[in-house]
Amino acid sequence: MTLTLLVPSSVVRETEDKRTATLKIGYIARAAGVFQADSLVVFNDKAGETGFAGEFVETVLSYAATPPTLRKSLWGRRDELEYAGVLPPLRIPSMTGSESDDSESLTQGIVTEVGSEGRVRVNCELQHPISLVQPSTMTLTEGERVAIRISSREPVRARLIDEPLPGFQVSRMDLSDALNRDEAGVRIATSRHGTAITPSLMSTLSARIANQGATVVFGSPGRGLPAILGVDVASDSETTVEPSDGVGFDLWLNTIPQQGSEVVRTEEAMFASLSTLTLTE
Repeated sequence: MTLTLLVPSSVVRETEDKRTATLKIGYIARAAGVFQADSLVVFNDKAGETGFAGEFVETVLSYAATPPTLRKSLWGRRDELEYAGVLPPLRIPSMTGSESDDSESLTQGIVTEVGSEGRVRVNCELQHPISLVQPSTMTLTEGERVAIRISSREPVRARLIDEPLPGFQVSRMDLSDALNRDEAGVRIATSRHGTAITPSLMSTLSARIANQGATVVFGSPGRGLPAILGVDVASDSETTVEPSDGVGFDLWLNTIPQQGSEVVRTEEAMFASLSTLTLTE
């Protein structure tokens, strides 16, 4: 199952200081890590931004998703990361398969440069940077995480391999582009104006998600998806939004149908929604 999560660039619109904004983004990253998302996408909501915009959100998320051993060499000192120390650790394994002599171990790296003649430069735990041949099955871009198979550390012998990595990729794109990807799967908009989730609905939806994967989209504080997308729903109404009212969703879903708080924060909605949507039979 492929799981993609989308949050708006306005996700920290209610925070007034950088430390609080960083911590909030950290919990969003935690949700992606806990529920094994494959990718976390920041989509544009310029109208909803009040202070810390999409570039800040993407940078902090990308830093949080970077294996700890690579953070210093890749990111250095950046203004957006002033309070990176408050980010909760994701605890996602970054290495597997290491033998006692470190032969044929698997580690991660970050592409820092795509060069000519099919080679790329990669930052990893071996040395910084290392030049490796890009497999014909891979099309790499700067900043992308890659898997590296190590056969020897002295002298260094390593190669890039085309296989899934633990953790998630972070990117920015338009919402419509994210929903129209071939691998989008079941496209779900989360909103209190969506169809209330029930056991019978989940019995059908779980099978679809397991088979097709899912793209789950969240709103921002005080500005849910109907407001972001211009869907006409009164804030105090019980109106249920239908798929035809959106921009390509298969389902508008209310995953907290009996919420006791007037506003559910994005990170709270992510944990509540994903704990249900990732259920297996």
